[in-house]
Formats: sequence, C-alpha cells, structure tokens
Amino acid sequence: MSLDSERVSTVTFDSYSTLVDVDAAELALADRVDDPEPVSKLWRARSLEYTFVANQINAYQPFYEMNRDALQYALDAHDVDIRTEERDEILAVYHELDVFDDVREGINRLRTGGYDCYVVSNGNPEMLDSMVEHADIGDLIEDTISADEVRTFKPAAELYRHAAGRTGTPIDEIAHVTAGWFDVMGAQHAGMQGVWVDRKGSPWETFDGDPHYTVETFFDLAKALGV
Repeated sequence: MSLDSERVSTVTFDSYSTLVDVDAAELALADRVDDPEPVSKLWRARSLEYTFVANQINAYQPFYEMNRDALQYALDAHDVDIRTEERDEILAVYHELDVFDDVREGINRLRTGGYDCYVVSNGNPEMLDSMVEHADIGDLIEDTISADEVRTFKPAAELYRHAAGRTGTPIDEIAHVTAGWFDVMGAQHAGMQGVWVDRKGSPWETFDGDPHYTVETFFDLAKALGV
C-alpha cells in the first residue's frame, strides 16, 4: 500500500503515543512504586483493553475514568497499596505528558503547506484541552475531536466517520496519523488513509494488511506530502 498524497486535504492526529509520550507516565509512578515499568505497561494495556471491551458491551465511560480504573487494576495486580489521593496524583500526569520533539514544527510545516490539521482521540474533552495547551499546538490545529462526542472508542468506524463530518472533509481525503496499530486499522477500514508513526522501530502487525504509509517523525510525513 502507498500514500496517495494528491488525494489528501486534511490531516488528523491521534494524541497519546502520537503527540505526547505516555511512557513518561512511568516517572509519576517511580516515587511510589518500587518497580514502576511493569505497572506502567499494564496500566496502558488495560486502559486500551477496557475501551475495546466497552465498545462491544455498551459500557462507555469517559477515557479519563477508563484510565483511572486501569491504573487501579495495575496497582492491585502488582500488590501496590497507595492512598486514593496518590493514585489520582499519578493519573493527573496525563494532563502534562512530554511532547515529542517533532510535533510542533512538523504540524506547522503541514499547516503552512495548506493542510487543515485536527486531533482525533479517545481522550475526553478536558484531557484534550490540557494536552493541546501543554503541547503548545493550539494555534496549529483547527479543533480536537473526542470519542466522547459519539460515546464510542477507536477503532470503531463510527468515530472516524464522525471526525470526517466534523472536519467537513470527504473521508477518503483524510490522512490519519497515529502510533496505534489498531487506530491505523480502524481509520483505514473506515475509509481514511492510515499513516503509522513508528518511533521505536517496531514490527508491524501480522494481519489485516499494511498501513498506507509509515513514518518515524512528522517531518517524514511533511516530505511525503511535498511540504
């Protein structure tokens, strides 16, 4: 598969792991947990798993609450006993995660090249507002589009179709940029072009075909789009 750059008029970005580094959440655990890495990994994995299950059993709740429940499970699974206030302090790090170095300049290049840029995320509006402010990209994106608006998480096609409607763009003219393999698949299944951000040199998944395009940084995407 390949990116059809001539057909792209709008670029949408995932948030967590794409614009901001969720691995930085491990630092928030470090002062309270002897071995924070496995807790952090289980926290992130369960958070996503909860969204997948919620889509199937009609058990939606805002992503911040999903994330809170996943963190509590990860702590319980590793026999970490901390106060609720401490757990919530760890959770709050999602409002100020580290931004990847290429994000602001990369989006700026795309915007300068004439592409409207949006964020499409599982995050609820409050999370996205703080992320945009912390990432300092409020002047570069047109808007944020939250799963909360349709009460359905990725990779359900409904969210991507909703995003196309919100951007006023035919869905096949959108390139969706994300570090999430399931997000690439969801976007492509819904009719978008999928751009996988592989910052870690990971192998691609072994089913459902390839992304339309793979990049290491946003600069690679800007180059592919001729800006």
